[in-house]
Parts: sequence; structure tokens; C-alpha cells
Amino acid sequence: MVTLDVESVQAFVMVADLRSFTRAAETLGTTQAAISVKLKRLEDRLGLRLIERTPRLVRPSVRGAAFLCAAREFIAAHERAVAGLSATPRRLAVGFVDHVAGAEFPTLLARLHAHDPSLVIEVRIDVSRNLIDAFDKGVLDAVIVRREDDRRDGEVLTQEHFGWFAAPGFTWPEGTPLRLASFAPTCLERIMATRTLDAAGIAWTETFVGGGIPAIVAAVSAGLAVAPLTYRVAPAGIVEVGRELGLPLLPSSQIVLHSTLIDARSRAALKILATAFREHRVV
Repeated sequence: MVTLDVESVQAFVMVADLRSFTRAAETLGTTQAAISVKLKRLEDRLGLRLIERTPRLVRPSVRGAAFLCAAREFIAAHERAVAGLSATPRRLAVGFVDHVAGAEFPTLLARLHAHDPSLVIEVRIDVSRNLIDAFDKGVLDAVIVRREDDRRDGEVLTQEHFGWFAAPGFTWPEGTPLRLASFAPTCLERIMATRTLDAAGIAWTETFVGGGIPAIVAAVSAGLAVAPLTYRVAPAGIVEVGRELGLPLLPSSQIVLHSTLIDARSRAALKILATAFREHRVV
């Protein structure tokens, strides 16, 4: 009977998810050489080629892709067994900026729970400024937010791209201000969008002001206005209309993870969260 060791299977899953030996090693806190040894050991035990590797490409083989789901379940079962030995649940308070909590948000939480079932996850979704303030005060253990202009710390997870979204068939009558659905005045996304329009000499008017992504999306879907949204959170049913309407390109922004956690188990949980986030990034 073939027996598997957790570290080898975990190395395979990380390489398959991240499509990189380097990033897998960074996430697991080890070296590329160690990842390669563990993967080779797993492939030898299974008698299968799990990862295809070329100078330009790293990806699961056909057999590796088929094994990936079972590998995740194997790791999750191991984590549940280990967590069951501890009677004290741990709490992790994490904040996400609205533009980060997209359609893949349930996947992020599921991956985090599978990694550590004993973890009590406390989530807050808000604008970047409020989340950073809560993090600095110690209310939140970690936050995933947009990069602030005056703050350079944090781990960069990805580059987020914005577009101008509207309902299909949205019209902008010539000679009238652009109808805009915007967030609260202090929201970075609103500031970025209005500054971009002002710099391009495009008149605009706020037709709708909402307190979050669901409200903004509802206004856009109803045909009330155009809104600056990331491709990550824009749902099916609305379309990017920037080029069609002759609107200026919106600047991209970095999404960063801030954390004060120092214990190994909590940091491991955050690594899983960051890995899942990168895996589902939209560019």
C-alpha cells in the first residue's frame, strides 16, 4: 500500500496552486531545493509525474490535476486531526477592503477553514482607511487593503486593475456630466476616480452614493450611473464601458497584507489566505 507524508503532498499542492517552485517555497517557509525533494519523493511513491516543469512554465500534469482535489482533502483531514488535539479555539480577526472581497471570497474562507478547522474567523469588510486604523489600534490581527500613498510596509499580494462599469445599453447624452455612482467621500476609490475625471477635463455628477460594493453594483445594474470597479468584483450583467465612452484609464493599485501575528500557526493560516488570494487574482 502506498503511504503519503503530509509535507510532500503540501509541497505538491503549493506548486500546483502557485505555478512556481519559488513562491511555493516562500509560502511554506523553506527552500526550492527542499520543495523539489519533497515533490520527487511524492512522485516516486505514486509512480506518477505530477508537475510539468520547463524554463518558462510550471503546471500540474494531467495526472497531477486529477490528484489535486484528493491532495487538498488529504491535507485538510490532517489539519482537522491535529486541530482536534487542541481544546482551545483560536480567533483570527481579519479585515478586507470592499474591492478585495470579490466572488472568490467564499473560496478564501473555505481554504482557511480547511487549513485550520479550530480557527474562529472574524471578518470585517470596510474601506481601506477604516481597516488600517483598526489594524493600527490592534482591533484587527491582519488586513488586506489597497496600498496607501504614504505607507510602504506590508506584503504585496497582487496588482488590482480598475475599469468603468455600467449596465449594457447605458447612454451618456452629449453635453451632460457623466453620471457617477460613487462611494463615501473618504473612500480611496472615489477619490481616485474623481481625480482621474477632473484631470481629463470630464464633467461628472454624483447620481448615487453607496456605502459598499452591493449598493454600487445595484445602482449600476439599474442603469443609474457608471462606477469605477475592479474586475475582481464586477459581476456578470454589467460591462466595462471606458473605451466606448472615451473615459480615461484608471490607475491600478497594489493590494497588500498587513499583519502583526508572530506565532507560527497564525502566520501559517495567513500564508494560506494569501496563497488562495493570489491563486484567484484577476489581472
